[in-house]
Amino acid sequence: MITIAWLMLAAALLPPVSALIAKVGGKGFNNNAPREWLAKQQGWRARAHAAQNNAFEALPFFYAAVLFALVRQVDPAYLDGLVGIWLALRVAYLGLYIAGQGLLRSLCWAAALAVNAIILFAGL
Repeated sequence: MITIAWLMLAAALLPPVSALIAKVGGKGFNNNAPREWLAKQQGWRARAHAAQNNAFEALPFFYAAVLFALVRQVDPAYLDGLVGIWLALRVAYLGLYIAGQGLLRSLCWAAALAVNAIILFAGL
């Protein structure tokens, strides 16, 4: 169970890590108006920001599926593996998004969504 907790924490850190990547070293970054500055970014910084938004969007379904599986007493070792796979796919997604690899990024996104569904239905 402790592994699942750490992996869920790591998942929660994906959006701020994406934001940090988008902002660090950016010319003219203004922390008093970060959204305005981010809206003007292009290239990998804009993609890192988009990855941040997507990471926030992915968390509710992920947390709901994991919590449902835990309530339904899915084998923790099995759940550890699935959650780890989901997290690895989401980290790969972040890297591929920043690198501008649209097709591979979309495949990672779809695979992570499928793993999320497997986590959800593991509880049935």
